[in-house]
Amino acid sequence: RMQAQALIRGSRGRPIRLLFPLVTEFEEFLSAKNLVLEEIRKEKKIGHDVPDDVKIGAMLETPSLAFADEKFFKMVDFIAIGGNDLKQFFFAADRGNELVRRRYDSLNLSYIEFLKNILSKAAKFKTPVSYCGEDAGKPVEALALAAIGIRTLSMRASAIGPVKLLIRSVALKDVTEVINRARQQGKTSVRKDLTDWLAKIKASHC
Repeated sequence: RMQAQALIRGSRGRPIRLLFPLVTEFEEFLSAKNLVLEEIRKEKKIGHDVPDDVKIGAMLETPSLAFADEKFFKMVDFIAIGGNDLKQFFFAADRGNELVRRRYDSLNLSYIEFLKNILSKAAKFKTPVSYCGEDAGKPVEALALAAIGIRTLSMRASAIGPVKLLIRSVALKDVTEVINRARQQGKTSVRKDLTDWLAKIKASHC
């Protein structure tokens, strides 16, 4: 509550975007959103400036939230997929443990299909979806994310150049075909297929 109040007052009437992390179910998001709206009403009542536009989003880092009721995808203003934690929970594998690190594959086709399911639910209500985490800054992974429909990627500054270069050097529909073909062939991961294809068309993905 104090953090919400500080953000509201700090905005000085300007638009703000609030993102709640590690939301696991719709009721948690609803409770958090109502808390913010209540604080805005209180601030307005005592004569303080309040944001002229408030967008409240959720960080999707747990598989449970991906299966939330449609009302969540309709109510949330935007969704940020937290790839690092989401993959860890999805694969039931600690990404810091070298003994199981090989299971932690961003280009696993089951994981890609899982992300597509999230995008499909969000698209129904035109809810913006972004992706943040290590994968967004890796050219091949970022290319796959763009191919399935993610248009906002959060990455470190040094990764922007290589990612933009690769994405702009290929047609995303061709990448989608590579992913779909690998899935039809019953493969577990599309990593080799994508890297082989990029090598074949001489697209730099270092």
